[in-house]
Amino acid sequence: QRWGALRTPDSFSSEQWQSPTALTTALAPPGTGLHSSRSEGIPALISNMASVKSMTSTTTTTTTRTIISEQSAESGITKVKKVTQVTKVSSEEGVEQVRRKSSVTQQTLNVVTHSFEIPPGESIPEFDEKPNSTGVPEGKDAIFKAKVSGNPKPTITWKRASGKPIREGAKIFFDSITKENVLKLDNIIPEDEDAYKCIASNVHADCTYVISLTVTENPDKQLNFRTMLKKRSTPALKEERKIPTEKEMWEILMKVDKKDYEKICMQHGFTDFRGLLKRLKEMKKKVETESVIVLKPLEDMEGKVDSTVTFETVMELKDPNIKMQWFKDGDPIRTQFSLGKFEIKQVGTKFMLSVKNLTQKDSGQYTLQVGDKKFTVKLNVKDEPLRFGVKLKPLKVVERQTGTFECSLSKNVPNVCWRFRGVEVKRDDKHDIIVSADGLTHTLKIKDVRPCDVGEYSFSAGDQISTSVLQIDRLPIQFPNALKNVCVKEKGKARLECEVSSKNVRIKWLKNGKVITRSPKYNMMQEGRRVELIIDDAELDDGGEYTVVATQDSDGREYTCSSTLNVVDRFATVKSGMTDIHAQSGQPTEFCVVLNDEKVDGVWLKDGKEITDTSNIQIVKQGAVHKLIINNVDDGSEGKYTFKAKGAESEATLSIADPPIIDADILAALARDPITVKAGHTATIKIPFKGKPIPKITWSKDGIEVFEDNRTQIEKSATQTVLVLNNCVREDSGIVTLKLKSDCGSASANLQLNVIDRPKPPHGTVEFLEHTGKCISMKWKAPRDNGGKPVTSYIIERKLIGKKSWIKVGEVDGNTTNCSTNKVDEGKAYQYRIRAVNSEGMSDPLDSDEVFAGEPIESPDMPSQPQVTDVTKDAITITWTPPVKDGGAPVLGYMVERRKKGSNHWIPATKEPIQDTKFTADGLLEDMEYEFRVTAINRAGIGQPSTASNSVVAKDPIRAPGKVKDIKVTDSTNSSISLTWVKPESGDEPHGYILEIRPADAKEWTKCSKIPITSTNYTVGGLQERGKYFFRIRAVNEGGVGEPTELNKGAYALPPPASPRFLDTRMPSSMVVRAGAALCINAGFSGSPSPNVIWLRDGAPTKGRETITKGPNMSQFLISSAQRSDSGIYKILLKNDYGEKSHDIRIRVADFPRPPTNLHLTEEVPNTVTLTWDHTPDNIEDGRVQYVIMKRDASTATWYTVTDRVFGNKFTVTGLLPGRKYFFRVIARNDIGDSDPLDLKEPWFVARDKEHFNLQFKEYQQKDWAHAPVFITPLKDHTVHRGNDCTMSCALTGNPRPHIKWYKGKLHISENLKYWYTSSNGVCTLTIPTAEMGDADEYTILAENSLGKVKGSCKVIVNEKGVTLMQHSLGEKPRKSKHIM
Repeated sequence: QRWGALRTPDSFSSEQWQSPTALTTALAPPGTGLHSSRSEGIPALISNMASVKSMTSTTTTTTTRTIISEQSAESGITKVKKVTQVTKVSSEEGVEQVRRKSSVTQQTLNVVTHSFEIPPGESIPEFDEKPNSTGVPEGKDAIFKAKVSGNPKPTITWKRASGKPIREGAKIFFDSITKENVLKLDNIIPEDEDAYKCIASNVHADCTYVISLTVTENPDKQLNFRTMLKKRSTPALKEERKIPTEKEMWEILMKVDKKDYEKICMQHGFTDFRGLLKRLKEMKKKVETESVIVLKPLEDMEGKVDSTVTFETVMELKDPNIKMQWFKDGDPIRTQFSLGKFEIKQVGTKFMLSVKNLTQKDSGQYTLQVGDKKFTVKLNVKDEPLRFGVKLKPLKVVERQTGTFECSLSKNVPNVCWRFRGVEVKRDDKHDIIVSADGLTHTLKIKDVRPCDVGEYSFSAGDQISTSVLQIDRLPIQFPNALKNVCVKEKGKARLECEVSSKNVRIKWLKNGKVITRSPKYNMMQEGRRVELIIDDAELDDGGEYTVVATQDSDGREYTCSSTLNVVDRFATVKSGMTDIHAQSGQPTEFCVVLNDEKVDGVWLKDGKEITDTSNIQIVKQGAVHKLIINNVDDGSEGKYTFKAKGAESEATLSIADPPIIDADILAALARDPITVKAGHTATIKIPFKGKPIPKITWSKDGIEVFEDNRTQIEKSATQTVLVLNNCVREDSGIVTLKLKSDCGSASANLQLNVIDRPKPPHGTVEFLEHTGKCISMKWKAPRDNGGKPVTSYIIERKLIGKKSWIKVGEVDGNTTNCSTNKVDEGKAYQYRIRAVNSEGMSDPLDSDEVFAGEPIESPDMPSQPQVTDVTKDAITITWTPPVKDGGAPVLGYMVERRKKGSNHWIPATKEPIQDTKFTADGLLEDMEYEFRVTAINRAGIGQPSTASNSVVAKDPIRAPGKVKDIKVTDSTNSSISLTWVKPESGDEPHGYILEIRPADAKEWTKCSKIPITSTNYTVGGLQERGKYFFRIRAVNEGGVGEPTELNKGAYALPPPASPRFLDTRMPSSMVVRAGAALCINAGFSGSPSPNVIWLRDGAPTKGRETITKGPNMSQFLISSAQRSDSGIYKILLKNDYGEKSHDIRIRVADFPRPPTNLHLTEEVPNTVTLTWDHTPDNIEDGRVQYVIMKRDASTATWYTVTDRVFGNKFTVTGLLPGRKYFFRVIARNDIGDSDPLDLKEPWFVARDKEHFNLQFKEYQQKDWAHAPVFITPLKDHTVHRGNDCTMSCALTGNPRPHIKWYKGKLHISENLKYWYTSSNGVCTLTIPTAEMGDADEYTILAENSLGKVKGSCKVIVNEKGVTLMQHSLGEKPRKSKHIM
């Protein structure tokens, strides 16, 4: 290694030179890695001994200069320490061998802040892992790594401190696995030596970390000190080396390769090499028997908070299954409970322990125990320290004054807390908390200080706490290890322990705030600072809050620490529970419960109340069996019994089972004495009984069960039942039965119930025996129900028909059922009613029908409606006709009444009846509207009034309007006609118009509206389409109706004339329909009158399988299953009287093509074959068929496609091998798919040239194969139907390969996209898809190369299939739109 930077301390003595360890420590410069721990020992130094030995013959001079500079800025401070070393090494000849200047900037950190206040949750950049300065030999690689955190995420920049750019080729990247920013310099050169900056920046600060790179010379270029020492005459320093002992030499040689044993012994001056080698082998064998060989020991680690450190060691284990365990501070590490804190890994012989998210608690000793060996290292966790600038100071305050605590922090932290005696202090009326604007100074003011405020105050920020006291006498007692909550099972041992800060304290224990003393239950111990409370056989009531109270002399305060003791119940389960019991009175019974735990006690409850032993009840516990014994069951024994234990419960019911019994005396009394009650009163029947459980109670009357309703209530209890009948009626009479029934038996009781009431009405109807003008006789039947009492009499009453009052006309005794009366008026109608009477009252009446005394006379009918015959401003004359029926007596006169319109009050117009049927009412008010009615009068009285007359205004008469002028039709539709007119010029102003209509085939006029039309125009709707109508109109006002004006001629219900037109302007011009699918063409149109629709196919009317649907404005052409024969040009023709319109649609029905036929092969050119075939029939019908040519060598089963776009029926296959047999097939293809193949039945043989010849080698003469183009197969004329494809082809040869051009007439079409052309192996093809009439012409092919050119031409004729195409005549292109169905 390079020793140019070696510094020899003045204090290094000759004795230290004799110690290899001291020598290594003193001579190894910082960063060289030569400082070794004691665990490495002497063997780690031996590899450098040769270099140390050779240095004794050289002179080394080192000059060191250290410059420390400090720069201050507004927002940051930078400290830089620059060390410059110049080392000179000279040989004995005085020649300077090495001169090297090393200028290194040690590691520094500079922070420049930008934000005066950092929001919560954000931070400045921080270096979690800082890059380290390093020294690298020339030609090696230098790597700097840094791990940075911050919010927002910082950006990382690398720079050189000298201002020079970082050498080109340096790699700067972010390692996503280790989360490190890396600067890598490859093949270091001396010019790379410099200080390097790692700059981490975000919006809050720029953090710059400076490290240095030292470039040392390559070991190959270092001086050979051994050679230099040999040339020295006098050594500069002579040292007597200590020859190691045999034991020391063994340890040295055990660490090196066998081949270096002899060299190492010579270097150390050890001569007994062979004997040492023999003993060394024995020692190695002994070492091999060791179970663990440490190749790389564990090392002490340092880490930062929230970072990750990894302990690594490399060991060889003789037993791979040896037990290994990691410990922290003596406690085993269990990764499964660490929540990802610790991770233990093994990679080969490398064993690792990773500690993640470091905190200060992670500092300590970590031990790896392998078998019986332990390896211990330390972990030191560092953090950016938070310091107090000014801590809290003791404070003594006068009572009732304000006390102020103040402290300052070195940095602003978000979570700070003031506490008094451990309780957080918040801002309130008592305390005032103040924070300075920069967040560094914190102040707590305690207002109105009282004795209770004296104590310890603390301020915590992060992990820093500053504590002070108010009016301090001595330090308060603290609890380093506080009480912890404890949970034990019942009858277990509970242990509460804590540690106090002082030994000289007095301790007392509280349970739930009450002092407890030493007793057999509570064992209190105090040993030094350790305080303990032990509770043996803990019971449930031992649970609660336990507090240890510590006091000390000269301090009136008590210091407490509390925890909770939770005693868990010992639960049991029921193995056998109780069941319900039905017992008779006076008999014994018992309940039994079996638990699964004999130690669990329980309690017995009856109806929720605990049971204890009595003379009648015994509680027995036999191990896990618990019994409740009842000696004598009585009424008090009934109830719900419950057994409760901890975790177990069982319950059952005890009920008495006695049959129901009704007392015999009561039964005899009920049978002997019936119950009688008046109607409307309440009947109460109460029957007592005995029986348990309470029997089912059922009441019935005459065998029918009685249920509760509005009149009936049934009361039930354990000893009696009551039937209450409210408002009794006669129907309630009968035999009442009570039935009692339970599981233990049944009982019943019968009684007679009588309800007395007034009688029912007489039975049947009233029969009239005589009804004359002087006498009326009648009879009736006695009532069916006399109400339980005999009928004493009957009362007869009557009334006149039309009257409401009844008059008593007679009364007969209860045995008489007929009556006669002569108090009648002839001709009048009467109605009679009869009532039966007993001791309880009078029955409801029996009403008779209407009866007349002699022949009947009625009042007359109503006269006719009065008609107004004359009107003036003060009188109105009306007339009417007599009533049709006079009621059997002549009309004596008429009564006339009037009223104002809108009023309900009629006023008589005369005082006496009028004999005439005409009357003039005078004394009327002018312009007032009146109504009149008339009533006829005869001997029977006043008849019904007539209907009111039409209202009439009392004023002088108005003239009727004149004739309406200029009536005419303004518009018409299929169902309406609109008219206008001009109001008349003569007569008074009209109030409206009466428009009348008459169809041409009718004679009567009909009003167009129910009320007069107020405007001078009107639209008559609801007319029949194309119907002819006549109209006339009259003006009307109060004076009457004017003369009619008739329309001069009839009008038709038709819209205005219009020629036909199609509604859809984008109707398709062509459609493709797959065979078997539906062909459906819809057309919407308009026209007036509605046009006739004609469908044509190829110029002729359609007929056959189609279905044509026609409507007023639409038509549909439908073929449910299209066939190929349905292809063609379809035309829809619209015609009416004002024109016609048509539209053509080209329909092509497509299907899988049928295969071609008649495949023939010819060989026109050697090694080629020309295929010809007959077109598929679909080519003629469809015109969109192309052919696929395939070939197959007879020796294989695989088909190969030669070409797939052949539009003609001829193709030449080239490239065939002589002597081979080939099969060929042709497939037709269209838009739908492929046809079945047309295969060659026999293989085609390509013959070899079998001519025998003698091989004579002649001088090779290169042949000129170049020639002008020549046609092998010329073009032929073609005739094609319009709409089909036309394909023309020819074969030619030429060398160089000729250039092909196609012409239509004189127009060059090679670049026209309409035409498809190919040229392959001398075969040229041109296809005209969907030939039109305009494609008929002469087509020319021109083949040209450098040696000449050749032309060929043919004619193409296009036929129309004998029809005229509308698209061609109109200039439309059928391929403009395409619809596929």
